[in-house]
Amino acid sequence: MAKNIFVGSGNMRIFAAMFDDTYRTISAPAEGLYKEKGSKFLAFAYPVHSQEEVKARLEQLRKDYFDARHHCYAYILGPRKDAFRANDDGEPSGTGGRPIHGQLLSADLTDTLIVVVRYFGGILLGASGLANAYKTAARDAIDHATIVEKTIDFRYRLSFRYETMNDVMRILKDYDLKPENQQYDLDCSLEVGIRQSLSVRFYDAVANLRTVKIEVV
Repeated sequence: MAKNIFVGSGNMRIFAAMFDDTYRTISAPAEGLYKEKGSKFLAFAYPVHSQEEVKARLEQLRKDYFDARHHCYAYILGPRKDAFRANDDGEPSGTGGRPIHGQLLSADLTDTLIVVVRYFGGILLGASGLANAYKTAARDAIDHATIVEKTIDFRYRLSFRYETMNDVMRILKDYDLKPENQQYDLDCSLEVGIRQSLSVRFYDAVANLRTVKIEVV
């Protein structure tokens, strides 16, 4: 739902200035492997964008590796890394999910899920051995992944009269933006996405037209 943002909105300026507008994630699934005293730790890293995607990936791995002893995992979601979870799946507390989560943090990744599937080899590894195994397997999956940097974008909806079209398009051209969801008539509207670091300048340029209504989507 769009919310009205008024010219010179202090909250928007503070928010846009508070954070870096880039984040790191992986571009495609990747795998890793670690073996220790007969136990095998198969690591799977996935780019994910929601808890629903996380659940689907977990369910599929549990079907594919139904005979494995444990399916430990951790994920981080969102450009601000504000959603995360680590799960030991029956391993001693803190020996499975937490080391995996630690590797996500170490690599500064978000929108990423790592699941480590363990096949027990018959010899106990102890708490420190388990933690090292899950950590190493997760790290191997990250090492085999392609890490990409993405920008955090603001999305705006612009509403204006047809006679203002040229002024609006000039600003879009200045910022190299492509309009989306356009509606052109006597009353026109369109949407654009722009990286956070440029959002305040863009907002001010549009707001200076005064006849254009600008909303954050």
